[in-house]
Amino acid sequence: MSAAGDASPPHGKAELRVVGTSVTHEIEALFDRVAASLGRRAPRVLQVGSRSLVSDRNVLNWRSLVGKRFGGRGRFVGIDLEEGANVDRVVDVCGSAASLKASLGEEAFDLVVCCHVLEHTSDPWRAARNMEGLLKPGGHVFVSAAWSQAFHATPDDLWRFSVRGLMRLFARLEIVSAFYSGGDVGLDVAYRVVRDGKPELEPRSGAVEQGLFQLVLDHEDNRAVLARQATERLPVSRTYMPTLFVNIVGRSI
Repeated sequence: MSAAGDASPPHGKAELRVVGTSVTHEIEALFDRVAASLGRRAPRVLQVGSRSLVSDRNVLNWRSLVGKRFGGRGRFVGIDLEEGANVDRVVDVCGSAASLKASLGEEAFDLVVCCHVLEHTSDPWRAARNMEGLLKPGGHVFVSAAWSQAFHATPDDLWRFSVRGLMRLFARLEIVSAFYSGGDVGLDVAYRVVRDGKPELEPRSGAVEQGLFQLVLDHEDNRAVLARQATERLPVSRTYMPTLFVNIVGRSI
């Protein structure tokens, strides 16, 4: 695995590569993109599903990140289905575009952040359309969604996504970055699949991803894993996958 930001080999073919990175590095790159699009303006940032929960031990505080990066000049709005810490407006991202604008105002956003939310929405297609519609020209969306994660009904758990699935949801955006990240507390490890230094978004990257994601255990190892579980589990499969999130950065064209 190559270090983050490595350039493609000179004079070589545009080969498929797995590039090691981190969520911290990728978010800094996202903020660089946003800053480059602003000029001297302060950014207007929306977080979808902003309510802070006690269980969110490994969830980033985007309000704080935006404040630190933009010197407190960023105008941050957090929305959620329910009132709570870090929530400025109670509004459903799957509602009508008119209801969103009535709550958020007519001014569009430079950045929309949606992390660990889409899998819980009743209508991710409408949520994606609404987020696209809230962007300024040249504005960015950052989406992180579960690809492999245990069932977690907060308030319900409905969907799982691949990178190409997110691309279909956010079809009106130019996808400028994509990466995979883990879910363990305190472990900031991620990777990108690239070709010629750009995100590989075609189905041919699937062969690489399949080999990296899949862990197959033999019968004895399978029994040992099940025996270590805190509660009784049914041995319905001999294939295990860790918690993985797919992440995309899209830009309004």
